[in-house]
Amino acid sequence: MNEAMVGDAVTRLRRAHGQLAGVIAMIEAGEDCAKVLTQLAAVSKALDRAGFKLVASGLRHCQAAQERGEEAPMSMAELEKLFLALA
Repeated sequence: MNEAMVGDAVTRLRRAHGQLAGVIAMIEAGEDCAKVLTQLAAVSKALDRAGFKLVASGLRHCQAAQERGEEAPMSMAELEKLFLALA
C-alpha cells in the first residue's frame, strides 16, 4: 500500500482518531449518554468509510494491474472477502 492509494483513508482515520479521543473525554467527564453514543456512531461511520475506501482503492489497483497485463496483487475473491468483512 502506498500513500497515493490510501491518502484519503488515512485522512479519514486521523479524523476518526480525533473523534474517538473526544468520545473518551466525554465519557470521562460524565457527559450525557445520548451525546456520547451519537459521537461514537460518528466514529464508527468514519472507520467504516475508511475501510470501504481502502477496498475501493484495492479494486482500482487490481484492475489497473490487469489492464497492464500484470498479475493483480489480490484476486477478486480476496477483495470481496475483505469488503464483506466490513459490511
